[in-house]
Amino acid sequence: MSETKDEIILRGLKENNLKNIDLNIQKEKITVFTGLSGSGKSSVVFDTLAAESRRQMTLNYPLYVRNQMPRYERPHADLMQNLSPVVVVEQRQIGGNSRSTVGTYMDIHPLIRLLFSRIGTPRIESATDFLSQSSFGKCPECSGYGKVIAPDLNKIIDMDKSLRDYAVKFKPLSPSGWQGRWMMTGGLFDPDKRIKDYSEEKFRLFIKGPAEGERVFAPFHTKNGPQDHEWDGLLPRFTRLYINRDISKLKQVSQDDVLAVSTQFLCPTCQGSGLNPKVLACKINGFNIAEYDQLELTELQEELMKIKDPLGKSIALQAIPHIKQLVEMGLGYLSLSRKMGTLSGGEGQRVKIARHLGGSLNNIIYIFDEPSAGLHLEEVDLLIQMLKSLKAQHNTVIVIEHDLSVIKAADEIIEMGPGAGVNGGEVVYQGKLEGLKHSKAATTLNNELTVNKHPRDIKSYFTIKSASHNNLKNISLNIPENVLVSVCGVSGSGKSSLMLEAFPETYPETIMVGQGSIGISSRSTLATYMGIMDDIRSIFSRETGEPAGLFSFNSLGACPICKGKGVTKPDAAFADPVTVPCEACNGIRYSDEALSYRYRDKNIAEILDLTIDEAMNYFNMPKIIKRVETLKDVGLGYLTLGQTTSSLSGGEVQRLKLASYLQKEGQIYLLDEPSLGLHAKDNGKLLDVFQNLVNKGNSVIIIEHNLDFLAASDWIIELGPGGGKQGGHILFEGTPEEMLHAETLTATWLKGGVAKCFT
Repeated sequence: MSETKDEIILRGLKENNLKNIDLNIQKEKITVFTGLSGSGKSSVVFDTLAAESRRQMTLNYPLYVRNQMPRYERPHADLMQNLSPVVVVEQRQIGGNSRSTVGTYMDIHPLIRLLFSRIGTPRIESATDFLSQSSFGKCPECSGYGKVIAPDLNKIIDMDKSLRDYAVKFKPLSPSGWQGRWMMTGGLFDPDKRIKDYSEEKFRLFIKGPAEGERVFAPFHTKNGPQDHEWDGLLPRFTRLYINRDISKLKQVSQDDVLAVSTQFLCPTCQGSGLNPKVLACKINGFNIAEYDQLELTELQEELMKIKDPLGKSIALQAIPHIKQLVEMGLGYLSLSRKMGTLSGGEGQRVKIARHLGGSLNNIIYIFDEPSAGLHLEEVDLLIQMLKSLKAQHNTVIVIEHDLSVIKAADEIIEMGPGAGVNGGEVVYQGKLEGLKHSKAATTLNNELTVNKHPRDIKSYFTIKSASHNNLKNISLNIPENVLVSVCGVSGSGKSSLMLEAFPETYPETIMVGQGSIGISSRSTLATYMGIMDDIRSIFSRETGEPAGLFSFNSLGACPICKGKGVTKPDAAFADPVTVPCEACNGIRYSDEALSYRYRDKNIAEILDLTIDEAMNYFNMPKIIKRVETLKDVGLGYLTLGQTTSSLSGGEVQRLKLASYLQKEGQIYLLDEPSLGLHAKDNGKLLDVFQNLVNKGNSVIIIEHNLDFLAASDWIIELGPGGGKQGGHILFEGTPEEMLHAETLTATWLKGGVAKCFT
């Protein structure tokens, strides 16, 4: 009797750009999908496999429950069999509000609060009392925020101006608001005298209000005549109305407006913890809960192991596995109090992974979208061990990845291609590592690393002095101008603190390209994102005499049936939702009237169907050509002007965002890991863009782990040696060739990469 393989069977896949492909994916193996950005990897893994698994999972619930759950449409495929439940770890940055920390995200902090409520002394019975948001637990001084916000007189008042000339710069208290008008007409203050010319007594009354125990009134003129209103002083009034109350419901002023004229400092009562002094008095082995939160995870793990109380030990043993998971992912230097929004890309990625590894379920499909993103080469080994441990627990691991180390660790490799967009969507190769070496796939296992032996001359420097942001050890350094500089180091070594915080403070004119999302939607296109859609509509309007709105599918030109969506979703009641192309416009989105007008033999829909490469030869307006050219420069020439941003892959989004910044005229470009989401073949195109920027007289600084970028740089700066407290030092400054003789972690990998080229 022949042995049957347990495998996922996919037939006739047609989602997005997939060309009716068939695939068998083995279970309990590590399968890596690779290929150029936009080649169809995400269409197979996320839009087909993960979507169908989620859809089938919801079918197990009663109809009334399913109605409250996300509804998944059946992917475009002929057959999908033998799927398991999926856990998806996407590339998107971790969300969360300003209070979200590593402890809350990993569900460790609730256990720590429970621990203190059970064995902490002096005793506080309720675990919720250890929350800075609770009525008992919050600090009375700062209301649980850890910081005190106070009005900054120098930001609110211009002493050289009078009230009538807007001496009060905060809009709600200026003459544009009723309170500002009252200050001028109430008779207490001369509206035409400069503030600095007020007498000492009048200035004190204006700023601080009347002396203690006294009250001062001034008439406020209404349609019913003057009515007395109590004057309490500008700063007390600002504090009462805009700091000590919830302003989220006010229409005329935002939190940012208030912070712009305020100053913030650490709360002296709670020392930034946001907790009541009574809560801070409760301790375990000499530590209060705020001090627990500040410990590095390796130190916290040791403290929890010391607990002997039987009840406390049982709670500690529930928290330790989560902490251990983070430590094993190389994040032992983090603390529970570390804000999620301050993590680097690599740190955030690993915290996200660790959160999914706490359970003991098996026969699950784990899907990872470029888990190596943001990781130093040294840290990729930790990632690979984690993937293998998941497989060892009888799970199926599917990874979208460009990193060669991860690709080489796979049991099976599936390469999509051969190109991107309309030129992709096919299976170029499926098989073992050995077979990839002899295939025509774009992925090459022998990446040639060429070290820049002729770096540009350095004539001037950017200077950073005594930087001590986060874990930086009061460092000073010179960064060369008008060359390509790479900043590297392990996660948490201080790269972001140095370049994304300290550097822009000294050089605020820097054009920064971060890792944030671009706000994708089905109504946003490449043309709108790049700011040329208005110009295209204006051309049509000028040529035809019709309003520009007629050539927008979000306005007058929308198909009247689908309202410019291009698709309709008939009411399917309790059945799965179904999206069908609009029968009126065939998915084009425009009305017949809008399509009846033409410019240079094309209607508006046909123009949006032009690829970036075709658009270069079609338009003659300099602004459009320049912006389209930036898309071509970053390797997106195959996309169409009308392609929706919601349909782009992670690598395509990364390059689109980069293109939007490159169209700006600047002299300093600072990019945070620009190689994220890019295939090795795309790296060369991006490097050409950077080299051209430098050749035009700009400075380009990149935070990067990719050896191709490091080797091609004119100058490299490495931070370390470790993360957190172990980082924040400058380990190396010099050319790539000089790094080959250094003894740092990155130097070891660079030397290894060069050695492989000669073996």
